Amino acid sequence: MAGMRIIPALIALTVIAAPAAAIPAVGEKAPAVSGTDISGKTRSLKQVAGRKGTVLMFFRSASWCPYCKAQLIAMNDKAAAALSAKGYALVGLSYDSPEVLAKFAVERKIGWPLLSDPKSQVIDGWQLRDPAYPAGNRAYGVPRPAVYVIDRKGIIRARLMEENYRVRPQPEAVLAAVDALGQ
Repeated sequence: MAGMRIIPALIALTVIAAPAAAIPAVGEKAPAVSGTDISGKTRSLKQVAGRKGTVLMFFRSASWCPYCKAQLIAMNDKAAAALSAKGYALVGLSYDSPEVLAKFAVERKIGWPLLSDPKSQVIDGWQLRDPAYPAGNRAYGVPRPAVYVIDRKGIIRARLMEENYRVRPQPEAVLAAVDALGQ
């Protein structure tokens, strides 16, 4: 009879010990990416990738986040062409609507894909949703800012991410991460 009590306890321990999903790490397969571009077409990461891969930039908002706007402009001015010359496509993704992204892209002459993830499905797939914002807050669903370098096989080769959303990887750091791959 005493042995019968142990079995439910073991089952309970198994359920409690289940690991939580983690933010994708270097060396792992990149989770799926699909979003609506500024022309309204759905694009996958594979469709927008450069010949060597993609630099995927998760950002909060091109509408209201001054840190995101500054990062997008800096990447456009100082990194997009250099990344393209190295064989990498620069791609941005946020929860903004395609209309918000299109307005920003036109105003700032952004020539690389900005993808909309309005329901934060991709953001959640990457475990990047910022938990600081509850439902109903305008920032609900935003990602923690991050930049990933992903090769053509879909493997994450570099991740640049800070804890403070005000601190962003500079274009020089992104270019250095790509150069360090030596591909």
